[in-house]
Amino acid sequence: MNTLDKLNVLLLFASAVLLAMACVKADRVRAWRERLNPSAPELPDAAFVCARVVFVALAACGVYTAVQGFGVSDGQSWDDKELTSAVRQATDDLDGYRFTVDDSGTPLYFDDYASLLEQKVTEHGGADAPQYGVTATPSDTDTPAHANLTVTADGTDTTFCTHIERTRSKKDDYSPPGLYGGDSSLTYRGYRIAVRSGEGRC
Repeated sequence: MNTLDKLNVLLLFASAVLLAMACVKADRVRAWRERLNPSAPELPDAAFVCARVVFVALAACGVYTAVQGFGVSDGQSWDDKELTSAVRQATDDLDGYRFTVDDSGTPLYFDDYASLLEQKVTEHGGADAPQYGVTATPSDTDTPAHANLTVTADGTDTTFCTHIERTRSKKDDYSPPGLYGGDSSLTYRGYRIAVRSGEGRC
């Protein structure tokens, strides 16, 4: 439970105390006052009515604020269902993904598999999930052809192992237009990746 959730629970508890105070009978309050201060003036019934209205109004405000706070807290962290759904959709989205690399073998449209996977999982998180907090941790034995990444997210202990396997795809090679519309001597090599994910760390 994060700090915001703890504050929300405390606010609900305080609201419950206020409601309990509003339910205390006037005769009991008068008896307490008389024992503590026998010379105190008698409280009119109108005072108790006003006090009850104030207590109930404060309790209602507390409950409303706590409910809103839980909504804010939910939007700041991931839960098991959100991460599970996002990883599955990201896996389907990336399976068969095509890309090209430059002469050094660096992909042209993303930095590495980890950043690509983090981006896709975040995109598929849904409206209630935050647009941050996803981490894809590569394994020490990863290569450009084979990679295993452990996916985690803030707010949940659920983890996924995503396996990525790259294959050469000559039909996806790309040659930019040459000068003055002629043929280009530069060719960016094309690749495709096969992706699968399972629950647990790699």
